[in-house]
This record gives sequence, C-alpha cells and structure tokens, in this order.
Amino acid sequence: MEPKQYYIGIDVGGTSVKEGLFDEDGNLLAKASVPTPPIVDAAGFAAVTEAIDQVVAKAQIPRAFVAGIGLAVPCPIPASGDAKVKANIAINLPELRIAIQEHCPDAVVKYENDANAAAMGEAWLGSAKGVQNVVMVTIGTGVGGGVIVNGDVVSGVVGAGGEIGHMCLNPDEERTCGCGGHGHLEQYSSATGVVSNYLAECKKAGVEPIELTGPSDSKDVFQACREGDKLALAAADTMADYLGRALALIANVVDPEMFLIGGGASASADVYLDAVREHFQRYALSASRETPIKVASLGNDAGIIGAAYVALRAAGK
Repeated sequence: MEPKQYYIGIDVGGTSVKEGLFDEDGNLLAKASVPTPPIVDAAGFAAVTEAIDQVVAKAQIPRAFVAGIGLAVPCPIPASGDAKVKANIAINLPELRIAIQEHCPDAVVKYENDANAAAMGEAWLGSAKGVQNVVMVTIGTGVGGGVIVNGDVVSGVVGAGGEIGHMCLNPDEERTCGCGGHGHLEQYSSATGVVSNYLAECKKAGVEPIELTGPSDSKDVFQACREGDKLALAAADTMADYLGRALALIANVVDPEMFLIGGGASASADVYLDAVREHFQRYALSASRETPIKVASLGNDAGIIGAAYVALRAAGK
C-alpha cells in the first residue's frame, strides 16, 4: 500500500502566518502560527520553514511525506504562478519558494491569492463542498473575491481574476478607493465601507455617531442595527444594495451555482444577508434570480484549508 501523503496550507496574513497540515481527505492534523516577519531574507524565510517543522513534529510525520505545500498570499497571482505585483506586506515570493523547496525537496510548492484560496477551501470542505461553480466574496477591511468555474479558480493573466471589490458601481463617487479608483464596491460594502456609510448617514441627519473603535469597526454598526438604530440600518442597506448589484452583474458573466459571503464581516450576516438577497433579486436577470447566497463556514481556517487543497491538486491528487 502506498504511504499516505500530506499537504501543508500556509496563509500569509498581515499580522500572522498560519500553517496547517492536512491529510488527503482534508483532516486537519496540526496547526501553527507565527507573527508575520518581513519575508524578504533568510530570517523571514526561516520563520515560514520553522512553522513547517512545527506542524510535522506535532503530527509526528516525516517531512518527506509532505507531497505539497500551498501558500495563500495577499496579492494577485497570475495563472502562470509568477507574481509580479507586490502585496500589502514585505514578501519576496520567488526567493521564499526556493527556501521552501530546499527545506522540503519532495513537495510541490504552489502560490494562490488569499481570497481565491479561501474560495477553494470552501469548495473542498466548506459551504460549497462538491460545488464546481461558485463565487465567494470576502468582506473584511476590503472586499476580495474568488471565482471558481468547473472546479478551477479563475486567476487571469495578471492575477486580477476575482477582484470583485474593485468593480466600479458608482462612477460619480468623488472619494477615492484604496486602489486609486472611484466608486468601487469596496468603498460601500467592506467593513470600512459600512462605517463610512454610517458616518455619512449621521452627518446627513445631524446626529452624533455611536462610539467606534476604528475606521473598519463594522461590528458595532451591525450591533446598532440589531438594536433598531435607523441610521445604522440605512448604512447596512447601502452596503447590501451595492453588494446585491455586484452579485447580479457577476451572475450575468459567470452564472455560478451559488454565492458565498465570507471574511470577518460574514459573522454579522444575520443583519444584512436577507437584504443582499432582496437587492440581488431586484437587479438580477430573471433566469439567475434564485441563485442561492449563503454564508461561508470555514472562518479563519479557509485560507490554510484552501492553500492545502491548491497544493493537493498541484500534486496531481
């Protein structure tokens, strides 16, 4: 009998690098997390490879049994795998690949954009398990997305496939999006967008806003919605309106089996999901109106699960 093979998923975030070791059936056998260093030199690469050693030691398997290592990274990854665009963090992807390959010579090493990896994780083990065509929207500080068609992520030539947050939905917007554009979905439907929607409603009504902990503190705005705050509810409805319209446009291009809402703000989906569905139905082509919109189920583990799945597929499993 062939020895069992194992896969490591690495999720490189702004604050931490999370790693998980999985078997080919998707069972999580060990996890590790290290604070994200600048991943640009020997010390940074060692932080990643040492975490690999931690997870194989915890699971008590030889490093040689690791057949694939996937990395979910916060930047566009073209279909070629050769990342040209710098992420929001200090990372040298070509040299990191060499360091990992030297550390685990028997493993296939594969990169994927973090939102795409999260979508792949949901398709492997989460809310979209067994679904071949799904679009996931991740709502956090920004809005990310992953488009899966016939089981494969749509990366695109430069890796901009699935950059749902930067669809221009309001060309008359004067405020600038983080990317330099104007009127993008991210400006209205991210956690940051929900807060700016709310502050705009307060200004318009001449009302003092509730106390917020920061520019992306949507959690408190959503809590105010639950308590019946009319201005907070108007802010959430603006978010849902833009998101519903964006999903209707995506449905016209991709026609997925389902949409998934993930990311940190998906924890408050009870506040806005029904409104997103209503707006989606209003904007969608009649043929697409019944496409289900569900909440992702893997939470913070979606990235490591998806990265491991990307590695498993790259290893030909």
